[in-house]
Amino acid sequence: SPTASVPRPRCPQDSSEEPAAREPRLRDTPEDICFEATANAIALHPERPLLAAGDVDGDVYLYSYSCTEGENRQLWSSGHHLKSCRDVAFSQDGQKLFTVSKDKSIHILTVEEGRLETRFPKAHGSALNCVLPIDHHVFATGDDGGAVKVWDLRKGDAILEARQQEEYISAMAVDGNGKILLTARYLGSGSPCPLGAHSPLLTVCPFCSGDGTLGVYNVKRRRFELLSEPQNGDLTSVVLLKRGRKVACGSSEGTIYLFNWDGFGAASDRFALRAESIDCMVPITDSIVCVGSLDGVIRAVNVLPNRVVGSVGQHLGEPIEQLALGPGGTLLASSAHDQKVKFWDVSALRSLVVDDYRRKKKRGGPLRALSSKAVGSGEDFFADLRDEPEEAAGGGDSGDSDSD
Repeated sequence: SPTASVPRPRCPQDSSEEPAAREPRLRDTPEDICFEATANAIALHPERPLLAAGDVDGDVYLYSYSCTEGENRQLWSSGHHLKSCRDVAFSQDGQKLFTVSKDKSIHILTVEEGRLETRFPKAHGSALNCVLPIDHHVFATGDDGGAVKVWDLRKGDAILEARQQEEYISAMAVDGNGKILLTARYLGSGSPCPLGAHSPLLTVCPFCSGDGTLGVYNVKRRRFELLSEPQNGDLTSVVLLKRGRKVACGSSEGTIYLFNWDGFGAASDRFALRAESIDCMVPITDSIVCVGSLDGVIRAVNVLPNRVVGSVGQHLGEPIEQLALGPGGTLLASSAHDQKVKFWDVSALRSLVVDDYRRKKKRGGPLRALSSKAVGSGEDFFADLRDEPEEAAGGGDSGDSDSD
């Protein structure tokens, strides 16, 4: 009779059964995106999870980001700029990407393919520093020489040119109607950025510059309107708050200057942070802004009443270059000299209400950590963040320190 076969023991390697696939891990925020060079300009798409970045080598990148681990993807890169890419911005419809460079050029790329659609090779006489889309056809640019231009893509040329400031244009903001353009100028000497009074019917663009002044441009009438008096610190950033009724300007001395929309001649309030500088600023709500500083800390600050709420995150020991807010206002991106873009969950800030009550604070306390990724209580990194007296200007609410 045939010999009975003995079953051979099965080893795991021989098993035909597939091991259970590990489910991708979900994170609170996307993983860091690392670059070969410092990304000194970033922007988040207004509707989709897309990040644009420009680096000091002149390269521009588009990434898709995800809270699923391992799902960040580089979609394309562009090397058209010959020198450092200083700023990037998505168009309002999210279909185009504006980039400006130290090589004095403006590039407009398609978001889907990264194809160069429009190029202004010698757009300014000096290196470009910032770009701001105003509507579907109009955008503004500022350069290192204090010049501002407003462009109309339908005409293919600038419709407004002005040079009212001496140093570089560091930041620009526009009102919700695309009428008022504000520009901040960086002096190198430290001046805030007050604006002058103007008619609410004007189409004006405020900007900050390196000479510590704030400029106001009338886009509709295509003319310069006024320039603020110089202040004590260089103006580095400008945002609109309180439904457009307040303008907040960050400065190199670590002070936030506040201006009433109908009275740009003098600051209505000032709020000194215990920070080396305020290099960039982005509004989270009508009252709360996140500010990036030379010390690498991203602070959440409530305006009127003026409070430092705490630390959103940090690039340890590396100056913050730029901040960008994602669609829905729940995700913040930051770039710094560590050649990384990091993401922070700021959703809790959207429901935060800060009242006028000021409880007794422990002197020298650390910044309150506002997320699991923020270095928090008791860390040596925050040992130099101390409570110090603040000065109030113009009868406004006085400032608060970094501990709350």
